[in-house]
Formats: sequence, structure tokens, C-alpha cells
Amino acid sequence: MKFTLQHNDPNSKARAGLIETDHGPIETPIFMPVGTAGTVKAVKQTELETDIKAQIILGNTYHLYLRPGLDTLQKAGGLHKFNSWNKPLLTDSGGYQIFSLTEQRKLNEEGATFKSHIDGSKHMFTPENVMDTQRIIGADIIMAFDECTPYPCEYKYAKDSMGMTHRWLDRCIKRFNETKPLYDYEQVLFPIVQGSVYKDLRKQSTEYIASKNCFGNAIGGLSVGEPAEDMYEMTDLVCQVLPTEKPRYLMGVGTPANILECIALGIDMFDCVMPTRNARHGLLFTKNGLMNMRNEKWKNDFSVIEEDGASEVDTRYSKAYLRHLLVCGEQLAAQIASCHNLAFYLWLVKEARQQIIKGTFAEWKKKWL
Repeated sequence: MKFTLQHNDPNSKARAGLIETDHGPIETPIFMPVGTAGTVKAVKQTELETDIKAQIILGNTYHLYLRPGLDTLQKAGGLHKFNSWNKPLLTDSGGYQIFSLTEQRKLNEEGATFKSHIDGSKHMFTPENVMDTQRIIGADIIMAFDECTPYPCEYKYAKDSMGMTHRWLDRCIKRFNETKPLYDYEQVLFPIVQGSVYKDLRKQSTEYIASKNCFGNAIGGLSVGEPAEDMYEMTDLVCQVLPTEKPRYLMGVGTPANILECIALGIDMFDCVMPTRNARHGLLFTKNGLMNMRNEKWKNDFSVIEEDGASEVDTRYSKAYLRHLLVCGEQLAAQIASCHNLAFYLWLVKEARQQIIKGTFAEWKKKWL
């Protein structure tokens, strides 16, 4: 696997690069649709490839571990073959999902014990078995096991959690290096920077993560309730320390504005459930702002969803028809709206990339914001 930094914007820290994987190239900056349980909700893989033009999607270790389970995934030959997605895949480690199970999990030095949200059964994730699990799932890019701290949290908690995340990382790297991919392609490991919104902790964590010299690096523990200004400040601080020659992944971010601001700070990779989650509630991201398609104003508006939209559905269906589907609870509504929102996000990062290459990103970003 290889990362090439191709262009730098002259008036910001924005960059354009290329990640080459055995499942194909990823042009950065990139947005990665979230396919939690092996599928991007309401969207077929053919639509992801041809209409949305996704270059990489995510799977979630916690959810895939519980269903369909590791035995099924290994028998299938990994997630690529199981869900018929032939482009790159990334899996998170399940740390965020366990963090969200506040009342159903316990953390200690060994790992995290948790109860399944499905049937209440008890399980344990350790740095070692999370590496083994992601080997079986077979994503091209896998994440180290970490604790995602809540916001707000006390300084001592954030410091102790960061230390444990670092010790877990050492165990992840050791296990990763002791094992080999189960399938016929390369996998790489990204460690995750933590430290909440404390500058000294973020700097310390970034230096520790960077010293491990992994293929790429991720920033976690942001977009968990902190003000956007704090997220930008922490992201800027981390990007000043992370090596420029490696890809940078900001986990779980965010709105179109968040993405543009963080591209300007030097981030290469993003993911978020927002485009598909909002779509299922009838909220569309467009070049002219947010549209609530349940509003009465669209009832007799037979113009297309978006005249110059990024998706085929934008010019095939009318606003009135999409509103009708939403009001009736038809599943097609979620499909149309999800395709639209994901295509918009992919258009946004592609346009950002083109502006970086032209040297006009900073001016373009200011106009769009």
C-alpha cells in the first residue's frame, strides 16, 4: 500500500493525495460512506459505485463481530466477498461503539467487557482479539483498539484513558506484526490520537502515535459533543505534529462545513453517518443549503430534487414525489434521499480536491461556507 502527497494548497494546509490499495485507488481528500453492518443503509453497492462514486466504505468491527459473526465472515472469504464490494474497505475497532454502551461495558487494562445490544450476551474485546477480528473481516485499513473519551471529561480521566489507549496500541502493533492477512491482499494499521480537548494531552498523544511509524494516523475522540471551535483547534494542533507524508483520518466528522474546515487544516479522510441518517428523516444536503423534504411547501413542487445535483436521482424524481414517499413511509424515500446525500458529500470532497490542485481551495471554501 502506498500514499503519495500530490498537491498542497498555497493558502491553507489542504492537501490532495493518492492512497493505492490492492482493491483500487483512493483520491484524497475523501469521504467514506458508513456501512455499519456490512451495508450502507438503504443503498445498493451498484449505486455506491456508479451513481455515488464512492471509493471506499466502512464496516464496523463491533456490529460485524456480533452479526453475522466471524465464522460466517471467514467462510465467505472476508467482508469484500460477503457484501460484494470490490473497492477498498476500512473497519473501525469497535472502540466508539463500546464507548457508547456506557451502562453495559467495563474497561480495564486487559480490554473492554461488554454486553451485546442484541441479546445481552457477554463479550470481551482486547487489543489482540480486535486485531484478529479485523484480520478476519479483511478490511484494507484497520484501526487500533482505543477508548473514545466522552465530552466533557475531567483532565485526569482523559490522561489515564490516553495512557491506556497508548498501551493498547503497543499490543495492537505487536499482534498485527505477529499475524498475516488471511486473504490475498495487504492490510495496514492506523493508530488513533486521543486526549479529549486538552492541548497538552493531544500533543503528547500525537507524538506517541507518530513515533509508531504506521502507514497512516487517525484522530479520535472528537465530534462527541464538544463545540466545533474546540474540534478545529484540536485538529489543527494534531495536524501540526503528524507526519506530512502519511494520510490523516478524522473519525466521525461531520457536516459539510466541518469537512471543508478540516480539509483546510490538513485532514485527508472523513466518515460520518450524518448523510444517511439525515436522509432517512427527509433532510437533504444541497448546494443551496439544507432542505427538509417533509415540509408542506414541497407538496405540489414538481421540479427535480436538485437541478445540478451530483446524483442520478436528483434529476429523475421531483420534490413532490420524494415528499410523498416520505409521508407514506415508503422505503424508496430512504434510498433516494440517501443516494442524494452521499453523492453530495462525495461531490464536495472531489470538488475540494480539484480546487486544491488548482490552488484555489481557500477562496472556494470561503465562498461555500
